Amino acid sequence: MPHTIKEKEKLLLRVRRIKGQIEAVERAVGEEQDCSDVLHLITAARGAMNGLMAELVEDHIRYHVLDPKHKEGSQQAVAAEELVEIVKSYLR
Repeated sequence: MPHTIKEKEKLLLRVRRIKGQIEAVERAVGEEQDCSDVLHLITAARGAMNGLMAELVEDHIRYHVLDPKHKEGSQQAVAAEELVEIVKSYLR
């Protein structure tokens, strides 16, 4: 996956932030914090994970599914953009 290699540092930063959020959930449960606080932490972690997933799916579509021979505005490029937007809205 060349796009993940190119974006490696950016992706690793996102993964580390998610790891920190998961560790915050673990601490909150261990400290017996209020369930609403734990749910907020879980929601934030899930949102971060969905954001990472959306970014990777978008890059996958752009670099592996969309034929690079098709120029912007082509039927295939328009369909790929529509798919990217659908995936992003689903993962929100």
